[in-house]
Amino acid sequence: MKVVVDLNRCQGYGQCVYAAPKVFQLKGSEILAYDPAPSDQWRDEVERAVHACPVRAISAEFDNPPVESASTE
Repeated sequence: MKVVVDLNRCQGYGQCVYAAPKVFQLKGSEILAYDPAPSDQWRDEVERAVHACPVRAISAEFDNPPVESASTE
């Protein structure tokens, strides 16, 4: 997985930190630190962080398609 944050767009709201604290952290009151290549185990949290960002500063590219549950049809 690859995570990119547009730090020019980021306003430090911190919603990503709440959604994925293992990937995103606030240093001080406004500096965002993040793991640009987190483990796939954090995929759900990263997806939540992407959608939670009010200024859409976060994008993520996933190496593998999401695992879907088997259909019972």
